[in-house]
Amino acid sequence: MKRVVKLGIIVVMMLFVMAGCKKAEDTGSANVGSENEVQGEPTLSDSAKKITQFKEPKKGDTMADVVIEGYGTITVKLFEKYAPKAVENFVTHATQGYYDGVLVHRVIEDFMIQSGDPTGDGTGGESIWGSAFEDEITDELQPYRGALCMANSGENTNGSQFFFVQADAASVQHLESLVNARYNLSLTDYVEKGYNVTLTAKELERYLAYGGTPWLKGHHTVFGQMVDGFDVLDAVAASNTKEGTDTPVKDIVIETITIYQYGEEA
Repeated sequence: MKRVVKLGIIVVMMLFVMAGCKKAEDTGSANVGSENEVQGEPTLSDSAKKITQFKEPKKGDTMADVVIEGYGTITVKLFEKYAPKAVENFVTHATQGYYDGVLVHRVIEDFMIQSGDPTGDGTGGESIWGSAFEDEITDELQPYRGALCMANSGENTNGSQFFFVQADAASVQHLESLVNARYNLSLTDYVEKGYNVTLTAKELERYLAYGGTPWLKGHHTVFGQMVDGFDVLDAVAASNTKEGTDTPVKDIVIETITIYQYGEEA
């Protein structure tokens, strides 16, 4: 069964509209208060670092360098405390070379990039235990921009595939505007009605400030957060895809994933 990131028809349509219509000046246009006070990458701001998910790595934290051929390196902090099985699975696969040479087989700009399938088409891969393992969901970790998440084919069907959330703050702000204008719904109401996702006011504020995919909250295990390489993430997500698909025209290859402890040589 193909492991995919859940994405409804309406959201698909909106994301493609965003890809064609989003402008740089949209960033920061929403009234989201102090959470959106920064310039540059919001997830790396001082205000973001007060949140568990965006805190700077400290000595001894488990890190991963994901090297994408021809693009560069994405550096991720992993969260063993909140998602121990997902982290163990990813770390073991990475250290054993399971992900070396694997394609980034799915890219959708203003949404995410997906990899981890050795067959390269989204239908394969397995966990280190040889069978699917359960979701590890916590409100402390959410699919904000830069989150590393498990891809799945439904509840508790995690294997080897993963994705990085690429949607930025402007994307979420634009989505909110479209939902309001076209369906007369708030974004909070939309994700609740369409995806059975409940967002608090603070969570909505953070999605608007930092970016992400609020409709995926609670549907995918978040087990890491990017701390560097957002330019690489955006470049990969912007890759041309085959007509009518989200498959890159040219192969995008993960050279290797290196696991190390923060404060030690990678």
